Amino acid sequence: MLVLSREEVRQALPMREAIEAVKEAYRALSSGNAEVPLRLSLPVAPHDGVSLFMPAFVGGEEEALAVKVVSVFPHNPERGMPTIYAAVLVLEPDTGRPIALLEGGTLTALRTGAASGAATEVLARPDSRVLAVFGAGVQGRTQAEAVCTVRPIERVWVYDIGRERAEAFAAELAGFGPIPHDVRVAETPREAVREADVICTATISSKPVFDDADLKPGVHINGIGAYTPQMAEVPPETVARALVVVDSREAALTEAGDLIQPIEAGIITPEHIHAELGEILLGRKEGRTAADQITFFKSVGVAVQDAMAALAAVRNAKAQNLGQAIEFE
Repeated sequence: MLVLSREEVRQALPMREAIEAVKEAYRALSSGNAEVPLRLSLPVAPHDGVSLFMPAFVGGEEEALAVKVVSVFPHNPERGMPTIYAAVLVLEPDTGRPIALLEGGTLTALRTGAASGAATEVLARPDSRVLAVFGAGVQGRTQAEAVCTVRPIERVWVYDIGRERAEAFAAELAGFGPIPHDVRVAETPREAVREADVICTATISSKPVFDDADLKPGVHINGIGAYTPQMAEVPPETVARALVVVDSREAALTEAGDLIQPIEAGIITPEHIHAELGEILLGRKEGRTAADQITFFKSVGVAVQDAMAALAAVRNAKAQNLGQAIEFE
């Protein structure tokens, strides 16, 4: 069995390949060619923790079978440890044989960024030049990398309620890979979005992080941070006037506060969701139809992304002689 560390996962999964893997995952999901059971949550009450188990099988020409385990233990920082640990176990689809174990935090960040990269490639205007990122954490970094991979971005604005985090983000990412050297810290949300052609929200906010009135016509928005019904990053007015595309209808209507809250308020109905991204990739639904149209991709994450991204990482790691092979049987 092959074991890949955080850095080895990063080396084995370039963003362009992660985007293509996620596209295949979305096509499989929307075509009914994937099995994605409901996420299993296992409370660990004595330690205030929870472990989440997310399996997926993707059928078709390139099969993938994997399960991701994410553990969230809020007292870990008191021990000098991360709050979240994650691992992805990859199985051989035709036998069930375990073939690889990957550090899951890096894989999750890459595939989440890749989801926005795929949506941006499909929905954003081809002439998009300015990106705004809300949230200067790990997810924000891969969001910026992914968008700059698929569009010729010339300037990036970053906004975070922690000014030091935003400054560190700008210093670290300026000129990294496809990201331009022009990365600026916004003083206000309005400064971040007023010239943005693409916006990525990667926060844990319970209220919108920008005002609808500050948006340019034709902007594309990727919302990836609000993953519970109580969270919301995008104004309901924006959701109401946008072409709304999701990763999974079922998951979005169960978990995405950005959609659930406007539905409960009577602002929109579930039918306001135009399409799953996979339906557009399959040619079953249209994407953007006008240059001034606002498009909104809402993602809560689905396990097929992990399965396909992990498959690509394992394939590349073997070609590059990355990782540690251990006797398992």
